[in-house]
Amino acid sequence: MALTNFRTDMIEYPGKYWKDYELLDSGAGEKLERFGGYVLARPEPKALWDKSLPESEWKRRAHTEFVPGAGFGRAGKEDSGTWRQLRKMDEQWYLDYRSPQGLEMKLRLGMTSFKHVGVFPEQAPNWEYIYSKTREFATGGRTPRVLNLFAYTGAASLAARAAGADVTHLDSVRQVVTWARGNMENSGLDGIRWVVEDAMKFARREARRGNLYDGIILDPPAYGHGPDGEKWKLDECLFEMLRTVDSILRPERSFVVLNLYSNGYSALLGETLVRQAFRSGGLKTESGELALIDSFGKALPLSIVVRAERQP
Repeated sequence: MALTNFRTDMIEYPGKYWKDYELLDSGAGEKLERFGGYVLARPEPKALWDKSLPESEWKRRAHTEFVPGAGFGRAGKEDSGTWRQLRKMDEQWYLDYRSPQGLEMKLRLGMTSFKHVGVFPEQAPNWEYIYSKTREFATGGRTPRVLNLFAYTGAASLAARAAGADVTHLDSVRQVVTWARGNMENSGLDGIRWVVEDAMKFARREARRGNLYDGIILDPPAYGHGPDGEKWKLDECLFEMLRTVDSILRPERSFVVLNLYSNGYSALLGETLVRQAFRSGGLKTESGELALIDSFGKALPLSIVVRAERQP
C-alpha cells in the first residue's frame, strides 16, 4: 500500500469544555495539573523545556508533589515513589467529565505509588471517538459488543457503555478492576462484564470460541504481568496481539483503538503495525498523537493513537 495513503498528521487535545482538568504548566521534567479542586506536581520526562512559572509558584499552588525513588519506589525509577503533601487535601476525590456530545462520567482519583492518579486526561479524544462510534453502531435495535483490553480504571469502558454497548472490561490487576467498577457505579451505569486475566490469553480463547466484537480498545503497557505471572513485553507481543484481535473483530462495521505510550514508537510505526496485522481489506485508518497543552501554550505530546475502522 502506498505510503501516501497513511494519515499520521493528527494531533488531538481534550476539549476546552472539560472544566475539571487543566494543565497549568510543564517543564524541567515535570507537569503541574489541576484535577478538580486539587493541584498536583508530578514527573513528566517528555517536558524537556523550561517551566514558565517560577519554582516558588509551583510550590504555592500544588497540594501535593510526587517524589521519585522514595517510599515504596526504587531509587532511580522516575515512575515509582511517594507523594509529599504540601497543602491539605483528600486522599481520594472525584473528577467530572461532561462533553457537548453527551458523554458524562464521574471518575474517582487517588494517589498511587507509581505517580498515576486513576485517569489519563490526554485520552479524552479517544473517549469521544469510542462514544460517538459506538452510538453510530447502536442503531436499529443493535447492541454493539466492545472489548477493552489493558483497561485500567475504565474511562474508555464507561464511554462505550454510556453509548449503549455490551462492554467487557479486562485488566490483569484486580484492584484497578475494582476501581473501574466504582467508576461505573459513580457514573450511574451498570452491566459491564469484569474480567481479571492476561489479555493475550483471553483474546486467544475468544478467538477459539468464535466470539466477535464490534469495537476493541487496546492500551498496552511497555512491560507487564498477568495475574498468574504471564509476562508481557510490548516489542515482543504487540504484533501477535493485534493479529489475535483481527480474528475477533467483526469483519464489517467495527473499530479498533490502539494507544501506545512507549517512547520509541511513532504514529507511522503504530499504523503500519495495524495495517500489517489485520489481514482483511477495507480497513480505514488514522493515526497521530494525543497531547495536552498548558496554560502558556506549550504542547505536551504524551501518546500515539491508531484508529482503524472496517466499513460496511
